[in-house]
Amino acid sequence: MTRLDGRVERGNRTRQLVLRRTVDIASVEGLEALSVGRLATELQLSKSGVFALFGSKQELQLATVREATRIYVEQVMSPAAEVPAGVGRLWRLCECWLDYSQGRVFPGGCFFYEVVAEFDARSGPVHDAVVRAQRDWTAHVERVITEARDTGELRRDTDAPQLAFELIALMETANVVSVLHDETVAYHRARVAIASRLRAAATDPALVPEVP
Repeated sequence: MTRLDGRVERGNRTRQLVLRRTVDIASVEGLEALSVGRLATELQLSKSGVFALFGSKQELQLATVREATRIYVEQVMSPAAEVPAGVGRLWRLCECWLDYSQGRVFPGGCFFYEVVAEFDARSGPVHDAVVRAQRDWTAHVERVITEARDTGELRRDTDAPQLAFELIALMETANVVSVLHDETVAYHRARVAIASRLRAAATDPALVPEVP
């Protein structure tokens, strides 16, 4: 049993090592850039060992999306959830997203921006996994907005799906402009625009902090 547990633990460590590399590659080059041979060479592992962990390229891609989702939740959603429901939590969520992109948690910027563009017109399990991740994120932003409206900190007539669309668009634009031009000014512009939009929707504009 001890030997078996040791093999399982080593397998889990190797799997995490591989997935840490695959999310980085995919954020820059896309999920199609992943291959067992490349990963084995770069990480100095056996091809058979890497293949045994995933079984197919498609499963490797799906596991990469799941790992990126886990990191995304850890970096963006969980810290914001520590703030009480309201405009403060919504602002913190946007701040966490911009920090996640600007800090290059994934070297290509937002992992999901890259893979959505890669798989948006395709079909199949990987496309479906990417769609679910994007829908879950949008739904989460809408819930945070709805909570803020229910607390009375956003106007009662606030359209949650519309506001979520606008905030996500501002964040994603900052991401793509920054990655494309290798600069960070876009993140400041996004923060200014998000703060302006939230003040316009807030029952008390003072709830939204000033952007330095």
